[in-house]
Amino acid sequence: MKTLVLGASTNPDRYSFKAIEKLKEKQYSISAVGFRKGVVHGEPIDTALDLTQKIDTVSLYLGPQRQEAYYEQIISLNPRRVIFNPGTENAFFEQQLREKGIEAERACTLVLLATNQY
Repeated sequence: MKTLVLGASTNPDRYSFKAIEKLKEKQYSISAVGFRKGVVHGEPIDTALDLTQKIDTVSLYLGPQRQEAYYEQIISLNPRRVIFNPGTENAFFEQQLREKGIEAERACTLVLLATNQY
């Protein structure tokens, strides 16, 4: 089961960085996309989505305004769920996802991982 971390950062103070670290610790397969290329815990950060991947979960670390550019791409990936981490809540996009049969979950990836609810 592969997780796409959208809004990935090489900055260790960012929650996306911490999420990649915890996902790796728990041996999840990861794809990371951010605004700048880089590497986090051995995972490359790309600047564009690979729409050929089979993605189970999208973990969002982009504010609602920045999400808009990714709406169609995320929907085309047809993930099982999209996690809206704190600060990324977006009622419009959440509704679009639900209409396509994709679970939209307001949660924190880090908390889900820490409590074995991921």
